[in-house]
Amino acid sequence: MVYLVAIYCNSESQKKKCAPTPNLAWRSTWRQVNRPRPIAPNRPLTPDPTLRRPSPPHLSAIPPPSPAASFPSHPATTSPPLHASPTPRPGVRLPPFRKLPRPMARLLVLRSAPYHRSSLSAATTTALLSPSKLRHSASFPHPARRLLPSPLRVPARAIESSSSSSSGATKQEEAPPAAGEAQEPLPAAPAFVVEELGWGTQLAVKVKMLVAPPWQRVRKGSVLTMKLRGEVTDQLKTRFSSGLSLPQICENFEKAAYDPRISGIYLHIEPLSCGWGKVDEIRRHIVDFKKSGKFVVGYMPVGGEKEYYLASACAELYAPPSAYVALYGLTIQQTFLRGVLEKVGVQPEVQRIGRYKSAGDQLARRSMSNEVREMLAALLDNIYGNWLDTVSSKHGKKKEETEEFINSGVYQVERLKEEGWITDLLYDDEVMTMLKERVGQNDKKSLRMVDYSKYSRVRKSTLGIEGGGDRIAVIRASGSITRTRGRLSVGSSGIVAEQFIEKIRTVRESEKYKAVILRIDSPGGDALASDLMWREIRLLADSKPVIASMSDVAASGGYYMAMAAPVIVAEKLTLTGSIGVVTGKFILQKLYERIDFNKEILSKGRYAELNAADNRPLRQDEAELFEKSAQNAYASFRDKAAMSRSMSIDEMETVAQGRVWSGQDAASRGLVDSLGGFSQALAIAKQRANIPQDKKVQLVEISKASPSLPEILSGIGGSLLGVDRVVKGVLQDVTSLNGVQARMDGILFERLENASGESQLFVLIKEIVNYFD
Repeated sequence: MVYLVAIYCNSESQKKKCAPTPNLAWRSTWRQVNRPRPIAPNRPLTPDPTLRRPSPPHLSAIPPPSPAASFPSHPATTSPPLHASPTPRPGVRLPPFRKLPRPMARLLVLRSAPYHRSSLSAATTTALLSPSKLRHSASFPHPARRLLPSPLRVPARAIESSSSSSSGATKQEEAPPAAGEAQEPLPAAPAFVVEELGWGTQLAVKVKMLVAPPWQRVRKGSVLTMKLRGEVTDQLKTRFSSGLSLPQICENFEKAAYDPRISGIYLHIEPLSCGWGKVDEIRRHIVDFKKSGKFVVGYMPVGGEKEYYLASACAELYAPPSAYVALYGLTIQQTFLRGVLEKVGVQPEVQRIGRYKSAGDQLARRSMSNEVREMLAALLDNIYGNWLDTVSSKHGKKKEETEEFINSGVYQVERLKEEGWITDLLYDDEVMTMLKERVGQNDKKSLRMVDYSKYSRVRKSTLGIEGGGDRIAVIRASGSITRTRGRLSVGSSGIVAEQFIEKIRTVRESEKYKAVILRIDSPGGDALASDLMWREIRLLADSKPVIASMSDVAASGGYYMAMAAPVIVAEKLTLTGSIGVVTGKFILQKLYERIDFNKEILSKGRYAELNAADNRPLRQDEAELFEKSAQNAYASFRDKAAMSRSMSIDEMETVAQGRVWSGQDAASRGLVDSLGGFSQALAIAKQRANIPQDKKVQLVEISKASPSLPEILSGIGGSLLGVDRVVKGVLQDVTSLNGVQARMDGILFERLENASGESQLFVLIKEIVNYFD
């Protein structure tokens, strides 16, 4: 039982008079309302048998809340105000109460045993009723209080659904805190905000620029040039790595906005091999960079819908008169290899749990299922609708007018100029001549420029925009999920569970970090590895705030990781969900017969040959066990998703079944808490860690890239035969059937990124034939 006594003090002398006397029989704890208090360890609320006291009448009169009712957003009206004086115990002298002004308030808590604060900050005193016992806890209102897991937390939605499913409700009530239960409205944040630096900081910046090493020096009046094309990864890149890094691109925009040596940015935009989530992140940084007053000019020699979507954020957009432009609309394609495999004597046995689970369809089916067709059509509607809305808003036109223009078939770049979609038709040298005049370098032979690679070495501390004392850890997880690292894999080849868990434990055991941002860009992978990481992230969330920020895709195993965080942030077009599993094997009997190959197996145990025998079809009992194992993995995934997202099993089943949602649709169905990019996740992390939004913090990259020998050789020498990427794609589809997988169809993801309709296998065959011709 908990006693609450409010003592109001407005001066230091009155605070001393109001202090509790030393001969109090009860233990007391002072807590100032506007100061955070460390979270007590989880302990059972058993009363101390040596301390017996009658229940105060004003607290014992408060009835426990009904299990079917949601928690109130303010103290119950049946309870008197906190300044009401309780009936004192005989022989105990309490401090006198006085009617004092309200500006400063302290709460004296008289309790019989250490209590754990409930997460429901709106209620002053709350009794949580479980099927086995009644627990009492006290909760105190506090602005921007940390949301941490506790055995006492019972999600409101789980309580409301208890009447409909008794077994599911029991799991929900005893579960750790549900993700997504926001204590207060989540903040909204731009990509970055350009603020004026103080004179002292400006002086320090000038000194740092003078003493900077040569590889970090930039000439005054330079133009930052970045070529945005090809693959864009969410990981940090080393100087030996190929491709672009989204964190470094975004950081370059922020640094250039503050750097007095940079006059503006010149972007070369060509076909991109990334998803719409990364494109939205870059576009947001272009928009915020323009607020600095510096120019940002785009140049698009080749482009489609995705490239124009990004380029339209620039203040000016130019294209050569012979530019390749194809604005015809968007497509999603899938290819199927079942017929090809049968012709060579390979029979795939695939178990897909979830009506919308498309992983494995490429090998097991000859055509698209109705459920997958429905899912892909919804994703396509979201992407195309967002494209029309954004472009129409940019040009001040109605959505219908933009759609009519696209449906006319835009391939002539002159039409884009006539309709005002681009600024002018100029060649690259003409654009640079124009920029020379703009920055006052007419007397120079060439325009002063600094490229993306060199400017990425410039440190934020040199420009006076480094973080403050509080540290927030950033853990990045990109690529397919495996449990252990393969012998031929390189540092950037995906998410290795054993290494990821080491990073999580390092952050959890450290007291340096106030919060953690988990950045995820993964279509999934090994189900066991995903579950092991889910567990570690849950333990991390017990010790400090964890925010999951999803990039292009966080589906299946990727979402498995994200749902362990209390708050999930996604872009509007992030591929989300795909809560389902797939497993399978190849039956090679006919292939062995054609090539006169024999294989014999000796075994002990009824099901010993279930995974070993590929020279015969599965028996009926083996096929049933094969399906049950996949069903069990799916039920575990679904139930943990329901617990993590504070849903009943039935509610989660309606949004699971292997279906992939856009970030916007996922948010409306409870799978995502907030829409935005990395900056949005950072703002929420500050809120959860009680850090003011205007205070600078130090972001510590835990997954910092380090160059490996294969990576160095790959970056210098290029790829063998030019087919390493397609070989990886084919091998991923073939080897992924080994064990239960929580992954989204890789071909589906590729089709959402680009319009190429060629199968990975067909591309591989074509490349090899071309090589030997």
